Amino acid sequence: MKYNVASLVAGIVFGLGLLISGLANPAKVLGFLDIAGLWDPSLALVMGGAILVGLVAFTVAKKRTLSLLGFNMKLPTNTKIDKRLVGGSLMFGVGWGIAGFCPGPALVAVGAGEIKGIVFVASMVAGMMLFELIERKRAQS
Repeated sequence: MKYNVASLVAGIVFGLGLLISGLANPAKVLGFLDIAGLWDPSLALVMGGAILVGLVAFTVAKKRTLSLLGFNMKLPTNTKIDKRLVGGSLMFGVGWGIAGFCPGPALVAVGAGEIKGIVFVASMVAGMMLFELIERKRAQS
């Protein structure tokens, strides 16, 4: 129960943060990504703040064996930069640049009933399913 409550609170805080910062607005995001046009640097402050909070949180988390809710800590251990990471990062960036959405803001848009968000999330899920299919075929060969 406490896991579900914590998840709900975290989701609400995250969604409110996206709305207040403007990251849920594709036009704002595309303005940030358009460095050759009318560049809007305001989202850099949001990203810098998120990196700072994440840096503090991961520094604390690395010293713990249990989460605040009592679960085992499962932090990423792989530091290898390979073709898959680079390729996935590039695809994520291209998708973000085309639509102005990344997964979190797209889910906020779905919650607001925006067609663009629904199309983005449906496409994202289709891409994830395609990846899973390719991975299964790869594992079999």
